[in-house]
Amino acid sequence: MPYFTTLFVYFLMVLNPVMTNTITEDIDVLVFLPQNNSFLFSHARVAPAIRYAQQRLKADRGQYSGFSFNIHFENSDCDSDALFNLVDRSCGQKPDLILGPVCEYEAAAVVRVASHWKIPVISAGALATAFRDKNTEYSHLTRIAPSYVKMAETFSAMFEHLSWKSALLLYEDDKRERNCYFTLEGVFHLMADHNIKTYPISEEDPLNTDDVIQNIYDTEVVIMCMGADKIREIMLAAHRRQLTKGSYMFFNVELFNATSYGNGSWKRGDKYDNDARQAYASLNTVTLLRTVKPDFESFSREMSKSMKRSGLYCKDCENVNMFMEGFHDAMLLYAIALHEAMKNGYTKMNGTEITSRMWNRTFEGIAGQVSMDVNGDRNGDFSLMAMTDVVAGTYEVVANYFGVNGTFQLLPAFNIDHFTLRGRHKAHPEMPEKSCGLGVSALTGVIVGAVLGTVMLIAFYFFRKNYRITIERRTHGEECDSGKHRQLREDSIRSHFSAA
Repeated sequence: MPYFTTLFVYFLMVLNPVMTNTITEDIDVLVFLPQNNSFLFSHARVAPAIRYAQQRLKADRGQYSGFSFNIHFENSDCDSDALFNLVDRSCGQKPDLILGPVCEYEAAAVVRVASHWKIPVISAGALATAFRDKNTEYSHLTRIAPSYVKMAETFSAMFEHLSWKSALLLYEDDKRERNCYFTLEGVFHLMADHNIKTYPISEEDPLNTDDVIQNIYDTEVVIMCMGADKIREIMLAAHRRQLTKGSYMFFNVELFNATSYGNGSWKRGDKYDNDARQAYASLNTVTLLRTVKPDFESFSREMSKSMKRSGLYCKDCENVNMFMEGFHDAMLLYAIALHEAMKNGYTKMNGTEITSRMWNRTFEGIAGQVSMDVNGDRNGDFSLMAMTDVVAGTYEVVANYFGVNGTFQLLPAFNIDHFTLRGRHKAHPEMPEKSCGLGVSALTGVIVGAVLGTVMLIAFYFFRKNYRITIERRTHGEECDSGKHRQLREDSIRSHFSAA
């Protein structure tokens, strides 16, 4: 009998850490996702990722297995549905956690109300610059996907390393969701000390490539965010005008891992394919860093099966995008923070405490390590892609940028000559000194001097005339540029969603 008593006590001692670490709690989760499958963050795409995380937390039988997530999905139309649904549902009982919305304007309204009610909000969207201000109206927002400013850090590091000074931001503006506007707004704000020009392109209007090219001439680096077809038009126009020979750098931003522009998108099966392939040799792509590990491969397979079961068939449905990955990791992050808060005597009702414990921490997400900064924004890791085989027209990753420490990892395929601006800032070679010919007569010297003096006077006259014209043009150009800067700043102020 004493033997069995000792054995029983031993098992209690072994199991005690597991028993004491497992906390049981019911959590009401309100998720805002659009039913419209044209969105990369639609319900059909993202809901399986959230369910996957829910099952994973339960099946692990670890310290988070005691959490029971009651998940309620509501439609989010990137307009006002989410706010109305939140208010209607909260008339009964407020949710413990809100996931989403993704769209900027809709997220602004929801996050304001949720922050007032002290409800934690985790979104894989709301990436605009304005959401950095967590002091008041966005105080309970945690952004589980890298924001546009985090992406801009990649460009800032490249500009510093390669001594680039100026950039033209070309973006497509639909005046509704304004994804590309907000994407390059991050670059505009973070790199304010550089010479940055902006050029919006209307979604409805025909693309004026001649005007675009004229704006490219005065800059070094062109950063684009727009549809693949318009990117191709611009690159073909730049190629025809010999701008793809190395005197200009061209970049495309593709964050969502939908259709990567670095994966043969120059092909259309038309007569311009060959020119497009050559033009795209100068087009580099900044995208999210992708990691490969067993957990992520299994996750990808399950997401693909779920979308097929839902009847969703599309070109990009086989790919896991950052929204699917982000909302999965949002569940893990909340579970970690809630468990930690409850162990320290807080309850799920203390949204402020739980939110603070999600910030400034690192944990293992579905695709790799996730690092949250002190402001509740995820540090971003990005890849730089370049065409490494011009004959085949294929791309590969040539460098990775790690946001945690702001460092670049140059891969074997990286070619510094590809990223060096050619034909820029070259010093004029000094001419070798020549003998003046001491045997020349004084008369010849006077004649030569007179001719040279006359030439210098004529040259000075034309120089002064051209200088005045150049100054007038530059002044006019600066007035236009300042107008664009004012417009972007005004839109940026509005992007703080004061009117939302």
